[in-house]
Amino acid sequence: MLSTLRSIVQEVNSARDLSEALNIIVCRVRAAMATEVCSVYLLDPETNRYILMATEGLYKEAVGRVTLAHSEGLIGLVGSREEPINLEDAPSHPRYRYFPETGEERFRSFLGVPIIHHRNVLGVLVVQQRESSRCFDEGEEAFMVTVSAQLAGVIAHSEATGAISGLSLTGQETGDVSFNGVAGAPGVAIGQSVVVYPPADLDAVPEKPTDNIEQELKIFSGAVTAVREDIEQVAERLAPQLRPEELALFDVYLRMLDDNALPGEVVNSIRGGIWAQGALRQVVQQYVRHFELMGDLYLRERAVDIRDLGRRLLSHLQEGEHESVVYPERTVLLSDELTPAMLGEVPHGQLVGLVSVRGSGNSHVAILARAMGVPTVMGMVDTPINQLDGKEVIVDGFEGKIFASPSDELRAYYQEICEEEAELFRGLEELRDKPCETTDGHRVSLLVNTGLMTDVVRSLNHGAEGIGLYRTEVPFMIKERFPSEQEQRGYYREQLEAFAPSPVTMRTLDIGGDKSLSYFPISEENPFLGWRGIRVTLDHPEIFLVQVRAMLKASEGLNNLQIMLPMVSNISEVEESLHLIYRVYHEVREEGFSIRMPKVGVMVEVPAAVYQVRELAERVDFLSVGSNDLTQYLLAVDRNNPRVAQLYHSYHPAVLQALVRIAHDAHAVGKPVSICGELAGDPGGALLLMAMGYDALSMNAASLPKVKSVLRSVSRAFADQLLEDTLLLDSPHVIKSCVDLALRSAGFGRYLRPGRASTSTYSKSS
Repeated sequence: MLSTLRSIVQEVNSARDLSEALNIIVCRVRAAMATEVCSVYLLDPETNRYILMATEGLYKEAVGRVTLAHSEGLIGLVGSREEPINLEDAPSHPRYRYFPETGEERFRSFLGVPIIHHRNVLGVLVVQQRESSRCFDEGEEAFMVTVSAQLAGVIAHSEATGAISGLSLTGQETGDVSFNGVAGAPGVAIGQSVVVYPPADLDAVPEKPTDNIEQELKIFSGAVTAVREDIEQVAERLAPQLRPEELALFDVYLRMLDDNALPGEVVNSIRGGIWAQGALRQVVQQYVRHFELMGDLYLRERAVDIRDLGRRLLSHLQEGEHESVVYPERTVLLSDELTPAMLGEVPHGQLVGLVSVRGSGNSHVAILARAMGVPTVMGMVDTPINQLDGKEVIVDGFEGKIFASPSDELRAYYQEICEEEAELFRGLEELRDKPCETTDGHRVSLLVNTGLMTDVVRSLNHGAEGIGLYRTEVPFMIKERFPSEQEQRGYYREQLEAFAPSPVTMRTLDIGGDKSLSYFPISEENPFLGWRGIRVTLDHPEIFLVQVRAMLKASEGLNNLQIMLPMVSNISEVEESLHLIYRVYHEVREEGFSIRMPKVGVMVEVPAAVYQVRELAERVDFLSVGSNDLTQYLLAVDRNNPRVAQLYHSYHPAVLQALVRIAHDAHAVGKPVSICGELAGDPGGALLLMAMGYDALSMNAASLPKVKSVLRSVSRAFADQLLEDTLLLDSPHVIKSCVDLALRSAGFGRYLRPGRASTSTYSKSS
């Protein structure tokens, strides 16, 4: 049966459209089951009815004509129960409904299984048999369930492809097709999509020997030179928008083109008698396979860069005419694998949004997108982006969602959001220098999370009172070696000077999980529960000591440095870290630097730390909650995975209860506690956190004006009552609705992030 199943799936995957896919399914499944009838009914989202879309054994004239509501017939029963129904005598069942146009009165045995994709019932797969011929056994039922599960994604993809072209299952015009991914960079963009294809297909290069090795070497050398010049031009084009440390991302490409890197291996293959294109394919595929097999997410991302570089080299080797891409005024760039070089090819000022099927918030593209302020959605798995070229799309970087073929209503809705966002920030400029203080005098500090110097100006313009989280891993990620003490000192000094005398909290190197370094690979089966954060740097004190020394020296004369330890899960980690920090402090003082001992704090981001807050707080100067990771660990949900992203919710009752406990226990021993993460940047979340007692909220710079406006317009008593109400609720969605209602009642409905209300007439999640 397994070989039969694989064969069916392969055939269906190669179908040109939904109709052909369904016809393959009914034909092959009927043969595999050795039965007389196989049919597929699909649920039409426009009419909310099941439609007979394909059959082998019933009258063909019934296809497209027979429809059933959820409450009608055995088909509706299978869909509503979301489980198989196996009947020996179907006509005797009370839910049986007879359709003369199908000719199904001849068949008594009935087995129907639901077709479900990401919790959505797409339809029902049915087999039927003549009177008194057979009863489908458990093995056959299990096979049908397996077929349905395997084909659900293919059917959803085919449906979405048809919907993108503007047609529903019934042939009616439709629009507002939505696809879910992972938020890469916040914001909303409306523009015309440009799908970027690889410049050349490495997989299509044939094996071929060569007699003229010198000629092949010359051709390849020319291709390397041309690609190097292309990348340098792209870097120059992006230079006005990016700081030098961000432009260093392109150095990764250029280093790959060094003679002792990828080109050197290709040259060796050519000298072995292989033509240049074949040698390039062999080397690139070897590199890609090597990186893709690695357990570390960051290193797997590097396979994208290798593959892109190989395609560019092949394009020059093939000496084909390069088709020039026309970029609209408002370009939304889409690709299976977006790369930094692709961004630089869009003329300055015309790139408004980015969409990538692969990748995560850790990829080079996501880093650049956040630095450039371009709304981005990553991880668009199962999305037929090749069907979107030239179409108008909406990119919702807040929710990690895109819309294709938007209706006038949806376009107007998001256009209004864009205009409101711009107008709102203009209106909030007057709050920049005012304190964040409630109407009854309660003061809360508003800080920013940052990692790039491009964030500094934006942060200061929005009235940030300091940095609550400086991600020191960014300078490490953009290099191909550990940055020296002097290099680190330069990065840190820039941040400290920009915000002086306000505090700058620098988190020590936090790698592992979804953040790693190409020159320091960490390959683990479960990286989020593995070697990361403080565990890595304590195991490598040579890294930790150099970093702390650079921080301390950078703070001379400013004395606004605070040091924060990430991923702490036990007291011994704190004590060992403090020992090393004090040691460096005294060494730096002995070198003649006039510095103060900085405050040292701990990040609370794993459940173990939640239950040790008092013990931790007694040993350090402050605590800061990393709410994104804490939520992820409490709920056991990878927030970068679009398949389970809907389970990640900052308003989950368990998360709120944990946050209440942390604030209470920290204050019980007289230590301040702050929080950094998405919840702090949500106006409703900020209200709850203030009521819990958090002394400072740290967020993205773009969120700061809204949060300040809300907190300055309400009383502490209002927030306390809201918190009291929400802690009685047991559903994250009900809690969020309760908070949103309170904001709207207080006149802040316009501050709620877009995408909260559904305006779609057709929505298919992929």
